[in-house]
Amino acid sequence: MSSKSGDKLWGGRFAQPTDALMEHFSASVHFDKRLYWHDIRASCVHARMLARCGTLTSDEANTLCQELEAMGLEIESGQWQWTEALEDVHMNIEARLTERIGPLGKKLHSARSRNDQVATDIRLYLRDAIDSIIQSIDRLQSEWIKLAAREVDTILPGMTHLQIAQPVTFGHHMMAYFEMLERDRARLRDARRRMNFLPLGSAALAGTSLPIDREWVASELGFDGICANSMDAVSDRDFAIEFASASSLIMMHLSRCSEELILWSSAPFQWIRLPEGFCTGSSIMPQKRNPDVPELVRGKTGRVYGGLMSLLTLMKAQPLAYNRDNQEDKEPLFDIIDTLIICLELFARMVPGIEVNRQRCFQAACSGFSTATDVAEYLVRQNVPFREAHHIVGSAVQLCEQQQRTLESLSIKEWRVFYPDADGGIQKVLSVQASISQRSHPGGTAPDAVRKAIEQARLLKSSQASA
Repeated sequence: MSSKSGDKLWGGRFAQPTDALMEHFSASVHFDKRLYWHDIRASCVHARMLARCGTLTSDEANTLCQELEAMGLEIESGQWQWTEALEDVHMNIEARLTERIGPLGKKLHSARSRNDQVATDIRLYLRDAIDSIIQSIDRLQSEWIKLAAREVDTILPGMTHLQIAQPVTFGHHMMAYFEMLERDRARLRDARRRMNFLPLGSAALAGTSLPIDREWVASELGFDGICANSMDAVSDRDFAIEFASASSLIMMHLSRCSEELILWSSAPFQWIRLPEGFCTGSSIMPQKRNPDVPELVRGKTGRVYGGLMSLLTLMKAQPLAYNRDNQEDKEPLFDIIDTLIICLELFARMVPGIEVNRQRCFQAACSGFSTATDVAEYLVRQNVPFREAHHIVGSAVQLCEQQQRTLESLSIKEWRVFYPDADGGIQKVLSVQASISQRSHPGGTAPDAVRKAIEQARLLKSSQASA
């Protein structure tokens, strides 16, 4: 069944009814209804601005705001019935407002269009979402700090190419993820700053001939200023793409960590044990204990990447100004927000329960000739050119591999085959503990250096919380 175009709020120039399938196809209310509070908030400020500029009286503006706020509470309570025929959140609210208070409701849309209205609502919504996501990042960073502090002396092998490289401390490894999230946090704050400008007042694309005060509206809604060009204001979705890009980086970092947690908790590694509340079993294999949260986070990373690609593709060929294509910005944007928040929250809940098998980590760190670089650097301190030192130690490693021995097992006499001036100093640098302790410079893996990094991180989070 088709609805009459004349029944639409925009239907005055149409004689034919809207095709029923077209009506369903074009409706967005089933997903953009989550903007309702932001739409109501912006509409209240808009009404008060119209009163300040003489288009409405103060009494009219007060009535509009009272009714809008009452409608918001009705929506919040779940009593509201959304109507697909009214297309979107904006038309649903305006139609219900007019139904409640009569012709005054029809005055609210003076000096604005759905184009600048939705652009404003999305920025308000995304601004709040970014604030929530930053809080989630802060919580996860705090948990990384706690885990790093707990395992500051735990030794495990650092890897490159997924091959054992050099000994590091578990705390140092965890603080690497703290640093990644700190960059993510900064990117979100930067994106928030860039998007925090008001589109409202741009109307459909060319502004309005009615008297308005955009600067006052911007101040009331917490924006840093107004969008400088009305055509750009209504058609810009850079802020959504930038957010999606920053979100993709966050998910990439969580996915990298997920991959390590999955490997480390597997039977060949057994470096860690994930808390049971974040694992599941198998429907057929009774012994299984699957790392579902890290696996799902790793999988959902592709979902967020897909949202970014959707937004980029959406905008790539749009002429100025607003086009209906832009309705398709919300579902990927909302999905990115929802996915990111739950992944960060699950990680923040899971990390405190990670149990580290310190003995297994230490045993792994002692394998793979992990202190070979320490020997090369010891030789450099004996005035051996680094490339020559590298060759000497590489030859020693080759012998040990052939004889299935460790570097620590080589006698001074055997070392002198490769380096005639070898003495007991070589054997002093071969332990993983000695390797770790020598790297106490800022940014290094030694426990003392990691403790300083943890303290700096705590001070940083404290200053951010009080800012």
